[in-house]
Formats: sequence, structure tokens, C-alpha cells
Amino acid sequence: MRYYIIAGEASGDLHGGNLIKALHKQDAEANVRCWGGDRMEAAGATLVKHYRDLAFMGFVEVLKHLRTIFKNIDFCKKDITAYKPDVLVLIDYPGFNMRIAEWARKQGIKIVYYISPQVWAWKEKRALKLKRDVDKMLVILPFEVDFYRKWNYDVTYVGHPLIEVVRHEKEHVPPTPLAAKPIIALLPGSRAQEIQVKLPIMLEVVSRFPEYAFVVAQAPALPDALYADIIGDRPVTLAKGQAYNLLKQARAGLITSGTATLETALFGMPQVVCYKGNALSFWLATKLVKVKYISLVNLIMDKPVVTELIQNDLTPDNLQTALNRLLNDDAYKAELKNDYAALWHKLGEKPASENAAREIVAVAKH
Repeated sequence: MRYYIIAGEASGDLHGGNLIKALHKQDAEANVRCWGGDRMEAAGATLVKHYRDLAFMGFVEVLKHLRTIFKNIDFCKKDITAYKPDVLVLIDYPGFNMRIAEWARKQGIKIVYYISPQVWAWKEKRALKLKRDVDKMLVILPFEVDFYRKWNYDVTYVGHPLIEVVRHEKEHVPPTPLAAKPIIALLPGSRAQEIQVKLPIMLEVVSRFPEYAFVVAQAPALPDALYADIIGDRPVTLAKGQAYNLLKQARAGLITSGTATLETALFGMPQVVCYKGNALSFWLATKLVKVKYISLVNLIMDKPVVTELIQNDLTPDNLQTALNRLLNDDAYKAELKNDYAALWHKLGEKPASENAAREIVAVAKH
């Protein structure tokens, strides 16, 4: 069978790569063409576009790049038409993928959406568009089943793919030491624009914790020069493509909001969640987004498990205070450990990639 998969971010590439491996196990004749990244290509897919050329975040940033975005959408439609897939698989990335889904439905192409857009956060009525356009919705957060039920949309919870990824990493990949001193991890994100905003603020606390080694997780798809220009002569180590190795051994971390907050929690590392964006984009988000928390950890647990420093609250002084608590408050660390264990239990033990692949193959063959 022929599978066309679209992912537009680093996390989508990770989960897409594992999905493609599972597809090949369940369909020996699987032919996969994709938009994604190195992991999806390494899993055996033909890579059409890399996510580093697709990642625009924030309302203002998207507006600036509308011409490029529409060119990509037009090219994608032509490529799908030429490939003639048995099923189109969309992984998150809603601004792009929901447009493709609407078009593909009109072409009579079968569509599976793996990893739902976060329509529960804003513009809930987009659930109706997804119900109209998507043949099968596979969700990875337990509360999404109940959310879609409100819209009379029967979706399938396949488990969270990070559970299998993190478990394998913990059990089979021993950590490689990154520093002689105890480590504080800095994960400023995977996109250049968010790194340029958040990493300089994170680095302001380096001199305030001289007894620790600060290690920055460098996104593999981004150039060394981007980080070098920001870090300057600070005593900071870069670890390229070693985020999990870093999370396994750091004492605490400053983590950009997104999938990394959940990964950090599943590795059991205390964290401060950081977010700062374009001022206008953030203002628009406050008017549109209807969630209590910005981190997946707090959203899934429905309580403030981890500290969130958002926009104007993301300052060196606030980071220092929050880090001190993570490193030195034993009662808080014990409570956090218990909450992390409850989070793992809540997500369950389902093999997400295997379950998703089974559902996708069934739709392709139907």
C-alpha cells in the first residue's frame, strides 16, 4: 500500500519515524512518501520536504510567511495527486494539515489524522471540520476522547507514543556523561525564532549557579552558529541531538513549552516551563486560547504540577527562584516525583505506534 505522511515539526518527525517502522512491520509492501525530517527518512520514507523549512510559529510569524506557506500547500497537493496514496496520514501541524485534509476529502482520498490538532485549546468548532474531512482520528491524550464526544465524533485513543520512546531510552540506552559537575539542562526549543527569544534569557542564570554545569540541547537540524552567537563566551556546553541523554542525567532544567515538557516529565527530571513569543502573537493567543495551562504536563494532570513562566514572567530572577526550588526544596521534589508517576499511569501502557499503524493499514485496505 502507498502511504503519504505529513509532519511539520521535530516531535512529528519523532512520532512519524516510529509510525513508519510500525507500518513496515504490518505491511511488508508499504511504500511511504513524507513531509517530515531525518527520523522519518531513516525509517524508510522518501522525504519530500524537511520540517525545518516549514516551521512558522505565532500569528504574526505565520502572516509574514503566508506566501511561502501557500506555495508549500500548492506543491503538496500536486505531489499527493501524482503519488496517488491509498491513505493520507496527517500528524498534528494543524494550520497546514487541516487545509490539506479539506482538499484531500474532495479528491476522494482516505485520510487518517494521527495526533489530533489541539482544537480543545482554541476554536473548538474546528472539531466539526475534522469530523467532516477525516475518516479516522487517532488521539494520544486521554481527555481528547471525551472532548470529541461532545461533538459526536467517535475517535480512537491509541496511547501516547512518548511512553514507548522514553521507556526504550531508559531501559536500553545508558547515559553518556556530558559534564563533570551536576547538570542543569537548557532546552530552548527546535525552531530558530524561539531559540533566539528564550535562550538569551535562560543563559542569564548561568553565572548565578556556579556549582552546576549548564548544557544546552541543540536541535540537530539547526546550525552551530545560531547557538554560538547567542552563547558567546559563557561557560556552557552544547549537546547536539542529545536531548534524551541530557534529560537522563540533569538535576533540573529550563524547558520550552511543547512536547519537551512531557518528555522531561516522563524522564522524571524537575523542570521550569518557559514560554515567550512575539508580543502581538501572545496578545492574540490570550484572546483566543481557552486552556488553564501552557504545558502538556499540567494540561493532562489538570493541575499546576510544574511551574510555568510565561511571557513577561519569563525573567532571570524568576528563573533563579524557580530553579532554587527545584534543586533545594526536598518536599517539592518529592511531590513532583509522585505527580510524574501519576502522569505516566494516566497516559497508560498502550503501544501507540503499533496501534496507530494497525488502524492506518485497516483504513488503507478498506
